[in-house]
Parts: sequence; C-alpha cells; structure tokens
Amino acid sequence: MVFKKLLGALGVGGPSVDTVLSNPSTYPGAALTGNVNLVGGTQDANIEHVTLGLVTRMEVEGGGGDYSAVADFLRVPVTGPMRLAPGQQLSIPFRIDMPWETPITTVYGQTLRGMVMGVRTELAIARAIDKGDLDAVHVHPLPIHQRILDAFAQLGFRFKSADLEYGQIYGVHQTLPFYQEIEYFPPQQYAGAINEVELTFVTSPHQVEVVLEFDKRGGLFTQGHDTYSRYTVSHADADTTDWRQVVDGWVRQAVDKRKSMPGFGHPQPGYGHPQPGYGHPQQGYGHHGHYRRGHHGSGMGGAAMGVAGGLAAGYVAGEAIDEIGDAFEGFDE
Repeated sequence: MVFKKLLGALGVGGPSVDTVLSNPSTYPGAALTGNVNLVGGTQDANIEHVTLGLVTRMEVEGGGGDYSAVADFLRVPVTGPMRLAPGQQLSIPFRIDMPWETPITTVYGQTLRGMVMGVRTELAIARAIDKGDLDAVHVHPLPIHQRILDAFAQLGFRFKSADLEYGQIYGVHQTLPFYQEIEYFPPQQYAGAINEVELTFVTSPHQVEVVLEFDKRGGLFTQGHDTYSRYTVSHADADTTDWRQVVDGWVRQAVDKRKSMPGFGHPQPGYGHPQPGYGHPQQGYGHHGHYRRGHHGSGMGGAAMGVAGGLAAGYVAGEAIDEIGDAFEGFDE
C-alpha cells in the first residue's frame, strides 16, 4: 500500500512524502522494507530528519480506569539532516527489523479482531514536524505460533478477540512495553470450569514463552480465580511436536489444579499431560492482574526503557487518542 500526504504544517508549496512498503506482510523478527520518496516543493527545504514509526493501539490501566491509546512502539531513522531542492526527487530505501515480540495481527489470512498496526512517516523541517498517514502492516505468526494456534482451534476453542495490554508479565523478560492477549471461548469439554482462556506469546530468537491465563468459574460457595501458567517452547520444535496433545495437556493441568481447590472435589484421573519438556509450568492464582500486569521498573533493558520513555508523551500521561487514532478507524472492521 502507498500513502501520500502534502506536508501542510510546512506551508503551501512544501515538500511531499510518499512511503511505499515492498510488502505490508511480515513476521516477528523479520524485516519490513520499502522506500520513502520525497519531492521538493517550491523552495529549498532543510530537512532535519525523516523517521518511520511502528504504531499500534494498546489498552492502559490508569487511576481513572482503563482506556485505549495509540503510540509508536518502534522508531527507525531514515535520514538525518539534508537539503531538498525545489522539485528535487529522492527515493530513500529503508529497513525495519521487526522486534521478535511484535504482536500478531493476521491469522489464517484474516485480521485478528481488535488488532491494528501501521507505519507512520515523520518529516521534520525547521522544527516543524508533520506526520503522514498510516499504512497498515500485517504481522503473521511464526511456525511455532501457528502450530499452537492450530492446536487451540483443533481442540474447539473459539476466538473471541485480541488486544495489547500496556505493562509487563511477572517473571517474563520483555523488550517491548506491552504484551498481546489472544482470547478464546472454551469448547464444551472445558466449559464447566473455564470462562475463557487468554493466550500470550513472548517471543525471542530461539524460544517462545507461552503464557496462559484461565478465567475460572467460581463454585456455589467459592469465588472464582484466575489460573496463570507459563511454558517455554523452542522454535525448533514447531514441526516435531504433537501440539494438540501438548495444548490439551496444558489446559487439563489448569482444570485439574482448579478442581483440586477446596469446594471443587478431586481432579479426574486420567487427564492428559504435555509431552516431556512441557509439563512443568510456573503457576499461580490471583485476581486478574496480579500475575500479568505491572509497570516498568529498573529491570527493563535499555531498549525497552527507551521505548517506554518515548511513549510517555503519547499516552502514559493520560492524553486522549489524537488524530493518529482516527487513522485506525476501519483497520479492524
């Protein structure tokens, strides 16, 4: 897709920018490439920088309640200071290395309901900054993601929605200041014990942390609890593992754990277990948020702290969605 915008903030006759993606489809850890095409206006323009930003929408928990916000989560410089002559045409190639933790936006050729992502071009001249429109980016699952998503589908789980939550998952190393939740309704065999399942992938070059949160039903005299489980899987195991059996084991472990709590009787014998290497989750109980959400502390890496700092002006301070958010209208229709 192509987007083009006259830089109106720079005055009539200012330069224009035309950003072209080689292919709007990409993957976590892969490259997104293209060209930024500049055309000079009616007079010389001293360009300070051209920067591309990956933009997405996130859910933020604040003191006044939850709200949606839109901001860059990765910024890539295309060029530094340069002079653009009247009518001059420049085509500047770019490459964006997608973070391994980039959330998935497209599965089975369809956009996940609730997910939006785009590239925005920013051009600065004489301390005036003009931001171009958004071009949609489609992030597809890696093989290990796809096999696990396939397993949930094969077991009868029904996709509900997906979103990004600002914060960190307890005990999981993250480089981005948010995590994705892919939510499912359970199939009939689990419906008596589970309201929904939230699936999160935290991906790195060699492995994926799979985080599952099960929203449990309460008993007649017992309050419901969320069950949290985390598993580490390798990219290399994508095509050598029976993921349906593994995922079924993960879910049944959570159900057994819930049923072993007072007031819910004893776990049923014979429930399946994951294949060797995937059967030792870190588990916990608590109300939603005790294990999944948190603010960024000193343990975050420099890159993530830089991202969080860049986001602060956009939404951490509580500002409402600006005109960038309007550009997302219709992306996930």
